[in-house]
Amino acid sequence: MQKLLVALAVAVAACAHPPGPGTAQGPAFAVDPGWPKPLPEENGVQLVLGQVAGISVDDRTGHVWIVHRPSTLLADEWNAKEARPVTHRCCKSAPPVVEFDAAGNYLRGWGAPADAKAQWPKSEHGIYIDPQGGVWIAGNGDEDNQILKFTPEGRFLMQIGRAGKSEGSASRVQLGRPAHMVMDERTRELYVADGYGNHRVIVFDADSGAYKRHWGAYGGEPSDERQPAYDPGAAPARQFGNPVHCVRLSNDGLVYVCDRVNNRIQVFEPSGRFVHEFRVEPLTRANGSVWDMVLSHDAAQKYMYVADGANGRAYVLSRADGRQLSSFGRTGHMAGEFKWVHNMAIDRQGNLYTSEVGFGRRAQKFSLVSF
Repeated sequence: MQKLLVALAVAVAACAHPPGPGTAQGPAFAVDPGWPKPLPEENGVQLVLGQVAGISVDDRTGHVWIVHRPSTLLADEWNAKEARPVTHRCCKSAPPVVEFDAAGNYLRGWGAPADAKAQWPKSEHGIYIDPQGGVWIAGNGDEDNQILKFTPEGRFLMQIGRAGKSEGSASRVQLGRPAHMVMDERTRELYVADGYGNHRVIVFDADSGAYKRHWGAYGGEPSDERQPAYDPGAAPARQFGNPVHCVRLSNDGLVYVCDRVNNRIQVFEPSGRFVHEFRVEPLTRANGSVWDMVLSHDAAQKYMYVADGANGRAYVLSRADGRQLSSFGRTGHMAGEFKWVHNMAIDRQGNLYTSEVGFGRRAQKFSLVSF
């Protein structure tokens, strides 16, 4: 049945959104309308998701993890004033961190531990499962200037930074509303897209949390001076905008950074030396086009997949030159459409997973159908 649904989705997608003139070849995807499975009930009350602000795949198990915002349940779901479901059957929030198996079944969920040392963020943002199964989360609330690491069971392990006042983009100990993180297993270094407050990439020792280095756009020193609004006709900004929304590592040792509001991906060596940049949908003004990106699952990582929340699209780009080969999705609420697609993940089979904030409030799977 699952294969039949995917095959049907491929056929429908091909009819509804045929490739436009000049679109090149590249991987093709089809939404899996049966993923994930419905969330369970708890004591007879349906669990629901708020804004899904992060998604990641555990490469060891193929399981998919999300972090969402329980505080964003709708007023017809949860009575926040009285802290109860609106009706006897609907609804209550799933825990902020949720694990699904590869088939989309809900496995478990957890949230802030009782340990007072862990400063749970006010507004959850971003999740990353490291090669050993460690679960890292971040937040983008006004004083969410920290990232936290947990075991898969939700036991607190480590915190880098702290809740409270930001110290700016020169700080070696404090973060600025970080958006995303990724670990280099070879060097045991953690790269952080920092973020909604700061204007930089910062690198820590993944085991101790000790500071290693940081840099801004083009590998220079980051500045916290107010930047002019993005102008598609102007020269590219010399500083990262807000937010610096993702950081990814390639198999050949490069660092890819999503400069969201400046509609570009900048590429660096691990030292921070600038290599080149790709502009994506450069006419986009509000909210920017580069919300997240992942690299394709082949060893050479020939393609980049980019999530564009502003335009409700996902793009297939050539990694060599940033050329846009194709796209899928459009703004909407139906399966395969997007309303503020926020983050993206990829599994070892090349399937893509997306999460949506705003009024999207869901995760979707896009099965790889050709490569």
